[in-house]
Amino acid sequence: MNRAIYMVAVATAGLGLAGCNSSPETPATETTTVAEGETVAADDVGGNPMVGGAEMLATKNIVENASASGEHKTLVTAVKQAGLVETLSGPGPFTVFAPTDAAFVQVPPVTRDGWMRPAQKEVLAGVLKYHVVPGKVTAADLAARITEGGGKAVLKTVEGQDLTATKSGDAIILTSASGNKAAVTQADVNQSNGVIHVVDAVLVPKM
Repeated sequence: MNRAIYMVAVATAGLGLAGCNSSPETPATETTTVAEGETVAADDVGGNPMVGGAEMLATKNIVENASASGEHKTLVTAVKQAGLVETLSGPGPFTVFAPTDAAFVQVPPVTRDGWMRPAQKEVLAGVLKYHVVPGKVTAADLAARITEGGGKAVLKTVEGQDLTATKSGDAIILTSASGNKAAVTQADVNQSNGVIHVVDAVLVPKM
């Protein structure tokens, strides 16, 4: 059976007609069926956007949701190769700037393939940790910090080096310590242990 999502809302007839019925109204009840035989309450989704064609559930952790995304396969493979699954499945909270598969394709093959070699495990882990900021930092938090910082916000990553966040119109732009940039293309994908912001480039720290 094809995977499908059905939203069923049950509400009283008086919803939205304020003042027409003085009796207490029954709250709307929503149920989301995410797969055959698997049902979760709508609150579990957390208002998250679809990412890579998959529902992102706020009750699942960063690794679980990234693994479900159809556009983060390279990232998940890299997280496993770097031995960071347990860390990013932990309580956190973490803010992850998650590069898509297309973002990894932009990295020169010799560099990308080199990161995936067992001998380069620590280098790969460093690159991935550079995309992680301690705590849950929402897009609104970032925008506020940028304003407070006179047009930029400096974020300390788990790797140890800084990321610089600025705005270009409504878009949040991240600039790495090595000078390359990535734009946030999907913000505020809530996780049980933090938040993911999807980005369109791999941010490279100074090596």
